Amino acid sequence: MYRVKQLDASLDLAGFSQWLREQGVGYRITEEGGFQVLWLENPDHTDPVLEALDRFLSEPEVQQAVNATSQSPVFVAGRWQPSPRHAPLVLAMIVIAATVAWVTDMGRSQLSTVLMMVDPQNFAWNTLSARVEALRETLTAGQVWRLISPDFLHFSWTHIIFNSVMLWFLGSQVEWFDGKARLLVLVVFASLVSNGLQYFVSGPLFGGLSGVVYGILGYCWLSQRRLPRFQFPPALVTFAVVWMVIGFTPLPEMLGLGRMANEAHLGGFIAGLALAVTMPVRRPAR
Repeated sequence: MYRVKQLDASLDLAGFSQWLREQGVGYRITEEGGFQVLWLENPDHTDPVLEALDRFLSEPEVQQAVNATSQSPVFVAGRWQPSPRHAPLVLAMIVIAATVAWVTDMGRSQLSTVLMMVDPQNFAWNTLSARVEALRETLTAGQVWRLISPDFLHFSWTHIIFNSVMLWFLGSQVEWFDGKARLLVLVVFASLVSNGLQYFVSGPLFGGLSGVVYGILGYCWLSQRRLPRFQFPPALVTFAVVWMVIGFTPLPEMLGLGRMANEAHLGGFIAGLALAVTMPVRRPAR
């Protein structure tokens, strides 16, 4: 990315940002020390973009026209701040998870067994062969929803709040920039891989959206390297990977955090990376 312009943070560039996206211009707007900084992917776009920006800032009628055609501005002072209408699919997932948490009393209700990979009361699952057979019988009985439904099981409000915040921040960007279909494929694929890996390693007593969140994070990180469009701090990926590694140690249990769904985190992250490689987003035509 090429740094091309520094502007006052008080300027509302939402309409101009949307206009750039509609023109197929690769760009980012970041915040640094009280200023907004405009970055461009292609240096050849510098002169026409700066000319358009000058007109946008100096001619009220141009600014009004651009803002009027901006359907759904999602950047405020260069920061990603979507509203529910920008990411209805992500919002629906969060609402479903919150509803399930309430209905199942954070996994303490008998109803929670309906959402696990297999019903732990009806099958033996102490060995890998037993888990494979239990899942085979469950799927043969038509209970296919169990491959995805563990995502919506949560066992504390801290658990669901953290997952929801991360899902909203990252998932809303995927839904906005890459579309609902891409997000849906990513969520389903990350769910299947993360839930499957966790189940075969430890059994059905797990739940949460963290596998999906790791999948979206892995996708955003790798896909961003080919076509910059997402907004998130680089340190987020480092923190997430370090936290995932820590999860495989006794430290979380020593700190009273309980055992984490480490295999789900790992499976989701790998699934997200794989999707970024196998389904790359095409660069806008120049």
